[in-house]
Amino acid sequence: MVVQPHVAQPVAAQGERPEKFSGTEFKRWHQKMLFYLTTLNLARFLSEEAPVVSEGETDTQKRAAMDAWVHGDFLCRNYILNGLSDTLYNVYSSAKTARALWESWKRNTRQRMLA
Repeated sequence: MVVQPHVAQPVAAQGERPEKFSGTEFKRWHQKMLFYLTTLNLARFLSEEAPVVSEGETDTQKRAAMDAWVHGDFLCRNYILNGLSDTLYNVYSSAKTARALWESWKRNTRQRMLA
């Protein structure tokens, strides 16, 4: 009997991402996007601060951790942006991090819902 090593397969396929958010159905889209980012192991970038590494840092592990965080944040930010309508993409594309984008989007959308 041959035992195959367990290889984790991505849970979310490309076709499972949420439809583009156009300004309606906030709660539904919010939950679907959060689930999608969770299945891609990117949801942590919605709440984490970037690690702080000084400019003269020579520890390669710290540098590698920072590079990995920047790459993951880039992916998360762009998955969210690509889930927005073109008009909303233009509004939120200037956000520097996924966390800043997510918080700004939630705050602005909730304010519009209450108005």
